[in-house]
Amino acid sequence: MEDIRDKVQAAAKKRARAKDAFTRADTELRDLLVTARTEDIGPSELARLTGLTREWVAKIAPDPDPKPRRTVKVPKGTLDRIRGTDSD
Repeated sequence: MEDIRDKVQAAAKKRARAKDAFTRADTELRDLLVTARTEDIGPSELARLTGLTREWVAKIAPDPDPKPRRTVKVPKGTLDRIRGTDSD
C-alpha cells in the first residue's frame, strides 16, 4: 500500500514539472511568434515552421500593422425599399 502511494506522489511531481516546462516553452513560442510577425513573417509561414494551424498563429500573433477595414455604405432609402418589397 505504501509503495503505490509513493508512485502516485512521484507521478504527481513529475506531472507538475512537465506542466511547468510546457508552460515555459509555450510562453517562449508565443513571444517568438509575436516577434516574427513584427518582422513581416506571415502566419502561413509560421504555421509551416511550427506545425500549428494558420488560424491559431494569427490569433496568437495578429498582424501588427493591420490594414483599415473597408466599410460598406448603403445609400439612403435602400433599406426602406427592401423592407417594402418583403412585406408584399
